[in-house]
Amino acid sequence: MRGRTVRLRTLTAGAALALGACLLTPPAGAGAAPREAAAEEGADYCAGQCADILPPGANGGATLAEILAHRLLGTRPAHADDQLGPYDALSTGYPSLTDDRLTEFFDDASFGVGEGQVASVTRPRDDVTITRDKKYGIPHIKGATRYGTEFGAGFAAGQDRLWLIDLFRHIGRGQLTPFAGGAPANQGLEQQFWPQAPYTEQDLEKQVEYIRTTQGERGRQAMADAQAYVDGLNAYRVKAKNGRYFPGEYVLTGKIDAITNAGEIEPFKITDMIALASVVGGLFGNGGGGEVESALSLLKSQEKYGVEKGTKVWESFRARNDPEAVQTIHDGTSFPYAGKPDKARGTALPDPGSVEREPLVYDRRGGARSGAKDPVRAPARLKPLQGMYDQGVLPADLFRRDGRKKGMSNALLVSGEHTASGHPVAVFGPQTGYFAPQLLMQQELQGPGISARGVSFAGVGMYVQLGRGQDYAWSATSAGQDITDTYAVELCEPGGGTPTKQSAGYLYRGTCTPMEKLERTNAWKPTLADSTAAGSYRLQVLRTKYGVVTHRASVDGKPVAYVSLRSTYRHEADSIIGFQMLNDPSYVKDATTFKKAAQHISYAFNWFYADSRDIAYYNSGANPERADSVDPALPISAQQAYEWRDFDPEDNTSAQTPPAAHPQSVNQDYYISWNNKQAKDFAAAGFGLSAVHRGDLLDGRVKKLTEQGGVTRASLTRAMSEAAVTDLRGEQVLPELLKVVRSKPVTDPRLSEAVEQLEAWRKAGAQRNQTAADSKAYAHPDAVRVMDAWWPLLVEAQFKPGLGTDLYDALTAQLSTDEAPSAGHGPTGGHAGSAFQYGWWGYADKDLRAVLGEPVKGALAHTYCGDGVLDACRDTLLATLAQAVAKPATEVYPGDDACRAGDQWCADAIIHRALGGITHRPVQWQNRPTYQQVVEFPRHRE
Repeated sequence: MRGRTVRLRTLTAGAALALGACLLTPPAGAGAAPREAAAEEGADYCAGQCADILPPGANGGATLAEILAHRLLGTRPAHADDQLGPYDALSTGYPSLTDDRLTEFFDDASFGVGEGQVASVTRPRDDVTITRDKKYGIPHIKGATRYGTEFGAGFAAGQDRLWLIDLFRHIGRGQLTPFAGGAPANQGLEQQFWPQAPYTEQDLEKQVEYIRTTQGERGRQAMADAQAYVDGLNAYRVKAKNGRYFPGEYVLTGKIDAITNAGEIEPFKITDMIALASVVGGLFGNGGGGEVESALSLLKSQEKYGVEKGTKVWESFRARNDPEAVQTIHDGTSFPYAGKPDKARGTALPDPGSVEREPLVYDRRGGARSGAKDPVRAPARLKPLQGMYDQGVLPADLFRRDGRKKGMSNALLVSGEHTASGHPVAVFGPQTGYFAPQLLMQQELQGPGISARGVSFAGVGMYVQLGRGQDYAWSATSAGQDITDTYAVELCEPGGGTPTKQSAGYLYRGTCTPMEKLERTNAWKPTLADSTAAGSYRLQVLRTKYGVVTHRASVDGKPVAYVSLRSTYRHEADSIIGFQMLNDPSYVKDATTFKKAAQHISYAFNWFYADSRDIAYYNSGANPERADSVDPALPISAQQAYEWRDFDPEDNTSAQTPPAAHPQSVNQDYYISWNNKQAKDFAAAGFGLSAVHRGDLLDGRVKKLTEQGGVTRASLTRAMSEAAVTDLRGEQVLPELLKVVRSKPVTDPRLSEAVEQLEAWRKAGAQRNQTAADSKAYAHPDAVRVMDAWWPLLVEAQFKPGLGTDLYDALTAQLSTDEAPSAGHGPTGGHAGSAFQYGWWGYADKDLRAVLGEPVKGALAHTYCGDGVLDACRDTLLATLAQAVAKPATEVYPGDDACRAGDQWCADAIIHRALGGITHRPVQWQNRPTYQQVVEFPRHRE
């Protein structure tokens, strides 16, 4: 992070009904006991100062009648969208926010349900109740026994997310198309995900047994809890099917007949939870990989500049340990991990031109080959729902593994030394995309050994994964540190003979070993929801003891296969132990025990904690201990000398870095995290952690608040909210751009006007926020349009001439140049909210400062803009600015299914991606957690 000054701104400011009995909605209070007052819940030390929000709403289920009524009449099931309004309103309401007004934008997250606020009480068993509140319909589960508590959690998950859970277990098993249809996006998604976590049923069962038998009493309890959760989920599945109030998507995808009720919702198994966990981990908890692509870009750089300078140029873009990168631990404490060795051993760069991607899809037939549509005949009353999934249920690139990985989550915490009350304040949450229903599910769990409220990923909600306990709260951001390596296995012929790049054998510790073939044959038929013609194909991956084959190549003339080895592979659900601890009030009692719990979470996350006394941070992850002097950023030769220490391929275990080596801290003055660099010497796993990062939007604001002192929940929320509507480029890079442009007078009238507009926007805070609630117009629309048009043009003109086309293309393949809100890059595709995580802002900023003669730490190895000449750089920027000014809004914002061309506000707007039949209105863009907590505990257990 460099010294950009941040100014805190504190402004003031009846066809559906005709379907009849065959399409019954769930009867009011179905399965519910008579209404009663809430039972006594777990001890709560937050005193009404804990709040949270999760749009669009707690209810993620809809019957066929409710879906049709929504499409025809615009109605929605109760509690399907009642948190969307408060969430949206914060974007315009934050400038005048006070602690007293927080509940206008967040829900009271106290334990239990207040007197007179009980909407229903369901008793799926005698030993558990599910109490839902009137305001948002959140399930508050209280069990007299451990089994009953977990059974209730599973039952409530079925009520709120049955279709979503079923959808994601099929994604986890690589079987999305047979379940949801053969739409090209569905094909693309399962082809992208399954090679990252391919398992047989035996593999999944083995992971269950591993937890049960190797993790002591907590492991046995975790699997018992998981089984109880599955039992509850299945109990609801049966009741909903028999009662005909199951999600309508089962009818629309041909699973159940709407008239006869024939068909089945497949029973859930505990191994489904492992498959679901692999999806969650794949989206949010992985890190590293992509070493083959890194090798290719390095080779292009060496080809351009020669080996020595080419390596320096590549390393300067790779920015493994950029001294200007914003850091969560900012006191200078060093946590060395995965850095560049002084002299690397075992690096296995491919021979130029030899790399081929491993084939995945075979034997395409029918719609898989032609892409044709073959709509089924639909009853007239269901015509409005035809083709609902023709574009797929999810984006095809949801699990992409390149420089455009999905960005998630932020956190702001201030220690009590700097707050008005003397108690820590935290505003934090996961940025998991905008889906309808949401991937996360709200719940409160109270039972023997469990006392927590918050959210869990649907289908693996045995415990609250992000939320609060009795006197503490915790949250996480995706960390993305390097827990995945690429090995080059030397190919051989098991029966003897000369190996080729197509050989199916490889050398493992000197022995020619056959690769293991894993297959999925997926077939589908057209349904009412998905018109894709009947088709099928076979997915095939080859697995070695070092991981799954991703590419073939030659190294020094010898044929090799590149394979990907992730430390959490075959351990998708091991993190359950850490979550169990976080939910256990007898275990987590302070910052120290919080960190010990987080140590049991194997996925790569940054964990944050707050109670009435302390704030704390711990970076979790199964960080492998690598052999001395191997370079984890590039492919490694698969020889025993270069393996992870104590590597055992049977269960993919190895030595891991000790807890003390993980970035961690207690009571730093403040913490921020927005998927940025964790600490000094904790090397970035990929490109993008450079001088400008969206974490700077938080760091500057929270640092200033902390220096001023007297921080409150409202002031910290305002800082988050202001960052959430700020354009990173406008705040952090535009000042340098304008310095270069204004190094001489701008004489062209159109360009002069554009520069004045950009400067006025920058001075006003570089915001992309509507002028008032529902105005759907920005205060500086022309400046925003020019910035959106100018940035990609100026980056290419600034860097491509110096790098050359081949190297520029190789680097942009690993790190896209931009992530403006209107771009289709987030977890939900377009309209995704999350923005400005990955881009070339840091590169552009360093290069411009070098041209201006300003200090640069960790400078690029070459100055690119105008080849380092200020006048030439200025000419480049003005030429591209002229192109940008000439672009009309209709070209900058070309429109889509939701927005007309030229509609700037709509292009940026958040739109929840419908995973089922219920859709939601566009809302103002906010670069903000999807689920968010605001907490300040005034007391602590003695």
